[in-house]
Amino acid sequence: MLADIETLVRCESPSADHDAVARSAEVVAAMGRGLLGAEPERVVTDGCTHLRWRFGEGPPRVLLLGHHDTVWPTGSLLTHPFSVRDGVLRGPGCFDMKAGVVLALHAAAALADPAGLSILITGDEEIGSPSSRGLIEEEARGCDAVFVLEASADGGALKCRRKGVSSYRIEVTGRAAHAGLEPEKGVNAGVEIAHQLLAAAALANQERGTSVVPTVVSAGTTANTVPAAATVAVDVRAWDEAEQRRVDLAMRDLRPVLANATVRVTGGVNRPPLEAGASSALFDLARTLATELGLGDLTAASVGGASDGNFTAGMGIPTLDGLGAVGGGAHADHEHVVVAELPRRAALLAALVENVLARRGPHGATNAVGDSGAAHALARRGPYGPTNTVGDSGATQR
Repeated sequence: MLADIETLVRCESPSADHDAVARSAEVVAAMGRGLLGAEPERVVTDGCTHLRWRFGEGPPRVLLLGHHDTVWPTGSLLTHPFSVRDGVLRGPGCFDMKAGVVLALHAAAALADPAGLSILITGDEEIGSPSSRGLIEEEARGCDAVFVLEASADGGALKCRRKGVSSYRIEVTGRAAHAGLEPEKGVNAGVEIAHQLLAAAALANQERGTSVVPTVVSAGTTANTVPAAATVAVDVRAWDEAEQRRVDLAMRDLRPVLANATVRVTGGVNRPPLEAGASSALFDLARTLATELGLGDLTAASVGGASDGNFTAGMGIPTLDGLGAVGGGAHADHEHVVVAELPRRAALLAALVENVLARRGPHGATNAVGDSGAAHALARRGPYGPTNTVGDSGATQR
């Protein structure tokens, strides 16, 4: 498992670089071919490469969902080299979420019969899934469960509730004039954007957990010119769709304060919330299976960040997120994965998939872990391989 994570981390894949993402997709495809004995379907949309495996003849009933793109630019390995030291794995994108991709493939490989399983690994999640959303929703439609391999919350908690995300851009048009000679003849877009920024920020509701955060602001061209144009990006997060709708309507109703200024608002809802009800039954199942596997008690977390699981939960598909690596530091210099937790997470995932696939229907009875050896075998395996020695993997030790 560690050797596979190293291979994937060493193939850098920033979301905006389609060539790099395509190279990463080939690495994932080769890894899946070796573990699963099956070639994935390559789905290239708007230049971005996504991978899909389907097993069995009928429509999928369980979807394993992840992404192989990262926020790290090409060259990050020079400053953040892959390493494994004192039980901690490091490297750009290891936690979010290349380790999760490897976990999905290893868990699927352990299944005695994967019929009914689909694995979808996308290449643009970190930039909002513009080319993969339709593919994700197509694959999830009709499934009994979606398991998302995004990294865990603190301490290995599963992510059972996520805020929905909306993104907006406010554009102001004014009129340029000389700032010293005749400022009164201008319409100051910088002043107008300040009014709009404050109006947007006032839409936040701390009691309901709704944040409305102006982020990137731009105005003007030279220091002695009244700005003729200005923009601000606004990030919105909300726990429920009602709050998303409230903010959306208010954003679209923004009006200029200064005479002769114009205001244009673009954007909207990107991801619906992953509400607790979408995860509750699957989380209860995960806790039961974790106890039977001797993995201890699982905890649930609510987080402000969104994932592709928001899409599937928004469709009404039972969705459980945060099943990937345990560690921390996503998108940050201290990004890391706890090595000892890797086989434990793979075991839990395999047990979840087996259980849902073994049901007679969406509401059928579940199986005990003891009905299959796949999860127990994974739990017994070490992260370095069956013998749990460093030499079995070739993973770099520094």
